[in-house]
Amino acid sequence: MSILIFGKGYIAGKFLDHFKKEGAEISISDVRIEDYSVVKAELELKKPDIVLNCAGKTGKPNVDWCEDNKMETLYSNVIAPLILARACNGLGIYMAHIGSGCVYTGDKDGGGYTECDEPTFDGSFYSRTKAWSEAMLKEFPILQLRLRMPLDSVPGERNFITKITAYKKVISVPNSISVISDFILASKSLIAKRATGVYNVTNPGTITHKEILDMYKEIVDPNFNYELFSLDELSKITKSGRSNCALCTNKLEKEGIHLRPVHEAVRATLIEYRENLEKAKSAL
Repeated sequence: MSILIFGKGYIAGKFLDHFKKEGAEISISDVRIEDYSVVKAELELKKPDIVLNCAGKTGKPNVDWCEDNKMETLYSNVIAPLILARACNGLGIYMAHIGSGCVYTGDKDGGGYTECDEPTFDGSFYSRTKAWSEAMLKEFPILQLRLRMPLDSVPGERNFITKITAYKKVISVPNSISVISDFILASKSLIAKRATGVYNVTNPGTITHKEILDMYKEIVDPNFNYELFSLDELSKITKSGRSNCALCTNKLEKEGIHLRPVHEAVRATLIEYRENLEKAKSAL
């Protein structure tokens, strides 16, 4: 089985590392998804069994970037996946696409949003583009993996742990999140099944920023401190709204894929995060 990844960002690197450790034939394409003929030629040359699209714009340092770069965001998050889907469809190649669960707000009366629910959040251009691309790709036999607030044991600017510990003030709203190690394992299982359609690939349950930071203080840095502020206060310093939501994982579980409950997974990941920090310090 050969896998070709499009995109060179954080998630692409995580998939590459995982599959390489397992000895899989996997590589990241140097081709940008801008021209159908170029993408098609790349696929004909590499002849992958599976294409994994990890390309897309989330914005740096956050989604506010997308508000000022709408055309680039639209192209990366909507047009490019369609170009890749067209090429894969024409060549009969199975395609998996990294989507986003940041298209909802709230918890749908405690049950969480399912893959069948229409988006309820349009407060950011980023979220709107993810909803648009998801709706279009649903028309085709493509696996769409909804990711939310990726949290990882390796420190890095895209890691949700690293992000929120850098903020002096944070909101504290229940959210579904994806612990990366679990996200990759679940994605791998769905790909092996050649599943298609949309899946919420998050750890069961919800967790607040406060709960994560309290665990961080307990496990990683007892001297760490933070302040909470409200969504209204946040809205005064950001250009766009933020999606805070709970996703239902029943569809994933019906496939026989059971991820660790979110609090358990976050605690275990923070322990590994501390260990990785200690290794990095000792290596200096």
